[in-house]
Amino acid sequence: MSADVLSIATQNATLWTSDLFDAETRAEAGALLKKGGDALIEPFYKDLDFGTGGMRGIMGVGTNRINAYTLGLATQGLASYAQTFFNGKPLKAAIAFDSRNNSKSFARKVAEVLSANGVHTFLFEDLRPTPELSFAVRELGCDFGIVLTASHNPKEYNGYKVYWNDGGQLVPPHDSAVIEQVRATRFEDIRWDANEALIEIVGTAIDDKYTDMVAGLSLSNAGKTELDIVFTALHGTSIMSVPPALAKAGFTNVQLVEAQSTPDGNFPTVASPNPEESAALAMAVAQAEATGADLVIGCDPDTDRVGIAVNDGTGKMQLLNGNDTAALLVHYILNAYKTNGTLPANGFTAATVVTTDLIADISAAYGVPCYRCLTGFKWIADIINNKPEEQFLVGGEESYGYLIGDDVRDKDAVASAVMIAEMAANAKAQGRTVLQQLEAIHREFGQYQERLISITKKGRSGAQEIADMMTALRNDPPKTLAGSPVIVAIDHAKSTQTDLRTGATSSTQLPASNVLQFITEAGDKVSARPSGTEPKIKFYFSVRTTTGESHAATKAELERKIDTFIEELNL
Repeated sequence: MSADVLSIATQNATLWTSDLFDAETRAEAGALLKKGGDALIEPFYKDLDFGTGGMRGIMGVGTNRINAYTLGLATQGLASYAQTFFNGKPLKAAIAFDSRNNSKSFARKVAEVLSANGVHTFLFEDLRPTPELSFAVRELGCDFGIVLTASHNPKEYNGYKVYWNDGGQLVPPHDSAVIEQVRATRFEDIRWDANEALIEIVGTAIDDKYTDMVAGLSLSNAGKTELDIVFTALHGTSIMSVPPALAKAGFTNVQLVEAQSTPDGNFPTVASPNPEESAALAMAVAQAEATGADLVIGCDPDTDRVGIAVNDGTGKMQLLNGNDTAALLVHYILNAYKTNGTLPANGFTAATVVTTDLIADISAAYGVPCYRCLTGFKWIADIINNKPEEQFLVGGEESYGYLIGDDVRDKDAVASAVMIAEMAANAKAQGRTVLQQLEAIHREFGQYQERLISITKKGRSGAQEIADMMTALRNDPPKTLAGSPVIVAIDHAKSTQTDLRTGATSSTQLPASNVLQFITEAGDKVSARPSGTEPKIKFYFSVRTTTGESHAATKAELERKIDTFIEELNL
């Protein structure tokens, strides 16, 4: 144990036994001081990182934990920055929260701090989806917004996401400026003296406008009344908006997974409320197979990610990954626009750099540019914001997040669920399963297969291990992958792309980010990046080929190639 780390933790914890904190917090901090060791160090050895999207962490007492005081510090810093940036004008903010334990009380504390700083604060009366907060920021003319959520993290976590007046998460210059202000704020600076006159409770008015907007995205009614859907909220906020939005859009056969419909921050029926994980959708899949449903839809607790499973034609449900769903969604929307004769001449799509290139291939076939950006949906929102002369149509990222239209400026599982259902209904109306639709796309544009591996490294030592893995990849990148030479290396931390055959280096034209990518002569791609919200390092694999006689056999061939990549990289 480092003496410096112990000293910092002891100093921080000692402050938390002072009168700046309530009696219960003082008692807990005192108990941790007596325990010492890791019980003291982990909660107090550093300040919880306020990153470019906000904060996420384990709930509990301490500077490295989510609690009323660390949230108060972040809120005071944010309010101070906004007052300076907007030059003292009267400010407005919106606050939403998810179903996690303490989210409602945390949201109330945040509203009190904002009101004490003179900010007119719209506080949702109960849990609401994150995309509805993004929608509300613009609908209510707010200067910024906040959501209390830890997205799909385990139940011990909570978090704090910040949105600017365009409805998107913070991007430069606001992200670093807010971080700087938060770091300069002390606990004694927090204003807790709430001005109740400035806290306005928001009821259902925004709900109706939001779900009306989602239903209005529809491009076809084909097959909607014939499609059988099983929906699971995974104990989260989506129960508030997805069923009403599906009903408004014309879907009449929607079964709920009742055991997972009640919001519950303990997520009692799943180990992790993450629709990216097959176990999270197991209950919905079983119900769908028992009832002969066509489609399973499941959302994470704050309703910005959506996972699906589709009937393979025999009654068995097959899970799709985020890249396959994104490709199906983009293809359906662009094709529907073209079929309807309404494809905008100035339309565009967007995808992150670790998302399948199939989106760009499909977009190009419809004469629509696909703009690429760094990982994180805030960068897609930034593209939309910076291209007012162009019309955003659809976009997404491999991590099960998609957006249709620009009324929301973050990934939106409500709108995505409705449009995915519309895509599936349209396929059914044409006598195709969704899997057959995906095969048709692969035969036309090339068969892609992607896979994500997340390696968890917890605590202080884990953070160093992740840093060491990225350093090793930078210093000794792979020369070949599955027998194909690596010909392009992209280091987004330096915003550089290097042709390894000639040594020529060019700019990525993207902001700096700790992401490495390697592209082979065969056109395959491996990407590595530490997660910004979890103690993980993520590896993304993307391979492609021409579909052979059997789509399934080609898929198996591509999966084996990814297995080879993983073995060669010692993962």
